[in-house]
Amino acid sequence: MADYSFASDNTAGACPEAMEAIVAANAGFTSGYATDPVTARAADLVRALLDADADVRFVASGTAANAVSCAALCRPFESVIAHEHAHICTDETGAPGFFGQGLGLIPLKGASGKIDPAALDDALSQPDVSYRQSAAALSLTNATEYGTLYTVEEVRALTSRAKAKGLPVHLDGARLANAAAAGFDLKAIKTLGVDILIVGGAKAGASMSEAIVLFDKGLSRRFDARLKQAGQLPSKGRFVSSPWIGLLESGAWLERSRHANAMAERLAALMPFALTHARQANALFVAMGDAPLERLRAKGYFVYRFQDGSVRFMCSWATTPEAVEALGEALKDIA
Repeated sequence: MADYSFASDNTAGACPEAMEAIVAANAGFTSGYATDPVTARAADLVRALLDADADVRFVASGTAANAVSCAALCRPFESVIAHEHAHICTDETGAPGFFGQGLGLIPLKGASGKIDPAALDDALSQPDVSYRQSAAALSLTNATEYGTLYTVEEVRALTSRAKAKGLPVHLDGARLANAAAAGFDLKAIKTLGVDILIVGGAKAGASMSEAIVLFDKGLSRRFDARLKQAGQLPSKGRFVSSPWIGLLESGAWLERSRHANAMAERLAALMPFALTHARQANALFVAMGDAPLERLRAKGYFVYRFQDGSVRFMCSWATTPEAVEALGEALKDIA
């Protein structure tokens, strides 16, 4: 049987704090469709995490969170600017265009998953023409798809360019917990011109839940109707929101992400293959040919080859030091 423990942080189960909160939310009767006290409490905790007066909604997947958010920022004949390897460009089966009724994507280059400011300037300078979906929003990802981090200053440098052109900003924080654990200041986000933020739950230890944070409250009008149409307003909404109470009241959202980052750092020290991107969060990307990758898989480990050709190793809240040591031995054998 294949070992998927380093394939993705999605392959880990939900952490105990999240599961306990779900069980607690199961007691008794309450109102539905995210109008319940559990969801209200979870939203308050997200606001406190960010130190921000914002509206908060909870959905069941990152793809839904991103796609619905992009659809709220763009009209069907417009486009979202993103890194060429951003999740919305490579892993969401056209969901932004589906939920946005045809909105497009403008993929930009940049080292290690971070948009090159010069490439953004070029995209923003393109004239509006009738035969092209012009840029109408900017999407950033932190931590990036390559496990690297934007600093607060780097985010501001990009968002300020977008804002100068009148574009709203979406920030995909599927691994925002890992970015925060590595030092990214969550409370600075409200100052960066971000209109919609996705705070990732599933990769941080929730069962399945992502928080959509609407810093621009003007977007909140009829947003629940948008979620309902998208199949993201479940009747028993407390089961989507309750994991956040366990994660945030206990501090597990951040502490367990610190652990995941630390496990990646530990694995980096044992890695006999060259890293292709800096290890800054909970992922390692290495240069590995097909033959050693097949030998590793023959030992039972399944890991992905990524868009740039490197092989990804991902640590999670559930990764143990013993598992890292065992993988290190396996890697030594195949190198």
